Amino acid sequence: MSSPDSDTILHRHAQLREALKEENIDVLVINPGPSLTYLTGLHFHLSERPVVFLFPVQGTPAIVLPELEEQKVKSTAFDVHSYTYGESLESWGPAFLRATEHVPLADLRVGVEPVHLRVLELRFLEKAAPSATFVSGEQAVAKLRMQKDDAELDLMLRATHIAEKALKKTLPLVREGVTETEIAGQLIGHMLALGSGGELPFQPIIAFGANSANPHAVPGEYELMRGDLLLFDWGANYRGYFSDLTRMFSLGEPDGELRNITDIVHRANTAGRKIAAPDISAAQIDGATRSVIAEAGYGEYFVHRTGHGLGLEVHEAPFIRGDNPRLLKPGMTFTIEPGIYLNGRGGARIEDDMVITNDGARSLSTFPRELTLLGG
Repeated sequence: MSSPDSDTILHRHAQLREALKEENIDVLVINPGPSLTYLTGLHFHLSERPVVFLFPVQGTPAIVLPELEEQKVKSTAFDVHSYTYGESLESWGPAFLRATEHVPLADLRVGVEPVHLRVLELRFLEKAAPSATFVSGEQAVAKLRMQKDDAELDLMLRATHIAEKALKKTLPLVREGVTETEIAGQLIGHMLALGSGGELPFQPIIAFGANSANPHAVPGEYELMRGDLLLFDWGANYRGYFSDLTRMFSLGEPDGELRNITDIVHRANTAGRKIAAPDISAAQIDGATRSVIAEAGYGEYFVHRTGHGLGLEVHEAPFIRGDNPRLLKPGMTFTIEPGIYLNGRGGARIEDDMVITNDGARSLSTFPRELTLLGG
């Protein structure tokens, strides 16, 4: 995973303090995950040993961590007090108590990331500061992470290029009788060989035939037949930043309705990409893609939101759905991935990675979006 430089870290801390003030949060507490690396440059695996970073609006941050990890904080780009514990379980609680003496939590509003903070860490924090009020700090962190800087966008573009090149190397291996798992394995191997990090954003969704009607299909032993649709949903990791793409293929000519839904989804994707711009809402983009599919008579078969934010996580803010009024700003990155799914027959989805620019939006992904026929 990429580590931001010291100037970037300090700038993010200044931004975070302002965001916490706006949310009326006194201290942010986070454990290992994308936000911790984003805010500190530190890399920790989430394990049975708790690691917690305490960031106060005023004062010096603190971190609770095992003794064996303490070297990691010796060269941070900012001042931080570390409170360590040993292998004895009895030493864990006192480390939290010492940290909360340095960064008091009592009677304060303490922000956490509900999706990431575990009960393990929460219980230690509650015991150390029983009068603290724990609230969601998700929005404060999201305000920072949603708008990527040029360095972050460059990493995301590299992740997209790796994914696209890997697909090009994989497609010649598609033939009648090959299984979904065989193609998924080849695609993963090509991404790793081309420079993707081993922690992929997700295991590729390779779905043939009727399996393509399952939006989150898991590759299995189905053998490809002529006339089948092929749905490829995959992404790469470059220094911690992810890509997430979907493209449609068929082995030979599919039946008329399956080709038709793929064409409709292509038009819906185009409509979403066309409307994306600064101060356009997430709901408006969702509406643009959904109206194309509804007008074609397939509205009930578009069963998910239009997209989601993308960056250090494969699903993060902003979420491109019909009830989200958030206005998009330059640097925000997200997917546009409308779909139609006909149970028992086949489905289609076309997904691009987008970034809002000062005067519009651009796609990081360039692979052709039309249905591509394979195998003659």
